[in-house]
Amino acid sequence: MKRIGMLTSGGDCQALNAAMRGVVKGLSHNVDELEIYGFYNGYKGLIYGDYRLLTSKDFSGILTKGGTILGSSRQPFKLMRVPDENGLDKVEAMKQTYHKLKLDCLVILGGNGTQKTANLLREEGLNVIHLPKTIDNDIYGTDITFGFYSAINVACAAIDCIHTTAASHNRVFIVEVMGHKVGWLTLYAGVASGADIILLPEIPYDIDKVIKAIDKRTRDGKGFTILAVAEGAISKEDAALSKKEYKEKLKNYKYPSVSYEIADQIEKRSGTEVRVTVPGHTQRGGSPCPYDRALCTRLGAAAARAIIDEDYGYMIAMVNDKTKRVPLKDVAGKLKTVDPDCQMIKEAKTIGISFGD
Repeated sequence: MKRIGMLTSGGDCQALNAAMRGVVKGLSHNVDELEIYGFYNGYKGLIYGDYRLLTSKDFSGILTKGGTILGSSRQPFKLMRVPDENGLDKVEAMKQTYHKLKLDCLVILGGNGTQKTANLLREEGLNVIHLPKTIDNDIYGTDITFGFYSAINVACAAIDCIHTTAASHNRVFIVEVMGHKVGWLTLYAGVASGADIILLPEIPYDIDKVIKAIDKRTRDGKGFTILAVAEGAISKEDAALSKKEYKEKLKNYKYPSVSYEIADQIEKRSGTEVRVTVPGHTQRGGSPCPYDRALCTRLGAAAARAIIDEDYGYMIAMVNDKTKRVPLKDVAGKLKTVDPDCQMIKEAKTIGISFGD
């Protein structure tokens, strides 16, 4: 008999259901008796005992279904040791729920914040397996996270659609792609969809160089320019500010996001008409792409094997196209950012893409 708890935490993405299915199918084909307890709305379900005993039927037909059948919520790691409004010790409450159900393991699907709490629970003595989920692809220790390629498809589709209207009206278009701290999604979507300028959080931009790149396209007889801008893109001036100074600036920030600030600067300095498109949460939505379905099936099966082996405290990673058990203690809290000197950026620059630097 294996008793497994399962939860999805943080922002949703397209392949969470596929990953859970992979775990359950891997276990059900190798364990004589299996109980799966699904916790609703992430760590909140584990804290407050909101769960349900799931059956194999719950995981049937969900390979292609986006979102998460368990629901999700954001429970900031920095607040996990802070009692709730009723004085409840959240960490102790999670441990009590775990032991009450006599769980053998807790399978946790989520991103960086989720992973830090998973490692906290490991330190508290619980058996934990983490599966790396995020459209940002910023989890340290794995080459790829599930949800990333599905989000690229959505972001690419948005930029592809912008191409035709931009060309028709000879305008500058900015497409704002998700990614507050890292630019993997913007980089891949921008290159794949033929963006002319790509602005990432890791490479502070110079607005004069952005305008110079637009002007060059105009001189070359190309009447439109498309910018793929990460929502966390930052100017060189802002990057030079201290954290305190930057927070103070944001208090009085008059723009909805950085893309609108860039658009305003381009229009004022060059007189060029600019439009901004923000695909937003559509990048998290819809069905998972075939790559993510296959990836999640592999990660889920590898997680099942770790549980069968009773080898806990790991993130199931993908490294060099092979699944790997990576100790949570070695990766929790670390961020995988884009290296400004990486091959992909050098190659993008070789074909004329500007990064505003």
